Amino acid sequence: MTSLLQAWPAIRTSLQKFSFYSMKEVAGLAGLDLTAVSHLEQKPEKGATIGQLMTAIDGAFGRMTPNEQSRFLTILTEEILRRKPETQQQLAENLSRLGWAFADDALVPIEVFDPEDLAELPDEAKRDLLKAAQRFRDDDLSGAISAACGAVDSATSLVYQISHLGDPGSASFQERCKRAASAKGVIPALEQQLRALGWPDSEIVPFKKNLEGALTQGAYVMQTLRSKMGDVHGTKPIIKPLVFDSLKWAELLVRSLSER
Repeated sequence: MTSLLQAWPAIRTSLQKFSFYSMKEVAGLAGLDLTAVSHLEQKPEKGATIGQLMTAIDGAFGRMTPNEQSRFLTILTEEILRRKPETQQQLAENLSRLGWAFADDALVPIEVFDPEDLAELPDEAKRDLLKAAQRFRDDDLSGAISAACGAVDSATSLVYQISHLGDPGSASFQERCKRAASAKGVIPALEQQLRALGWPDSEIVPFKKNLEGALTQGAYVMQTLRSKMGDVHGTKPIIKPLVFDSLKWAELLVRSLSER
């Protein structure tokens, strides 16, 4: 997984746009131990330079634990954008080149989700997907599975409510997904789109059948992973590639249930 250390250079570049003492202030608000840079002062003669201050911040950042780095970078990015909103586009481009994005107050690796792709999803499901990406990033794999399943729960609950399907809690995860997809008309809507593209029935019918099966099977995979690996205490054995797959299945299921 992409290390948080790879996101640091992009945010570091934006931090250097501040004045010497503003850099200290912003970094301190983000959780940097300012005693690590307290000896650096800007003076008319023989004072510290911004470069020296940045090097000291680099060292302090490198000594943080992964959780501390995550919190520091998230708050630092929020503070930079609050004070200098004009830097947002450049920061987004720099982060993107390094495989990261900042969305909804979350710093997430694009290899999991591209926040632009989540923009049209329901807010609650989107928050759960971003939470899943954050937990995956922070190596909380059981928490990532739980959050990914939570995103699908949110999407299916919304369909159940709108379509008056009853209590979603009375059905299994897989059955909820199947009933919600049917009520939403996911497959018929796709069939219309394919016909509009000129696909013949000989291609539409097997494609439709296999996609419907894939969605159902994906829901089963997530349901099983939640039971076997989604432990909030992190005590169950976990296979990391399966966690990544469950996050991608969650995005696919939520998207299919959210499109109009």
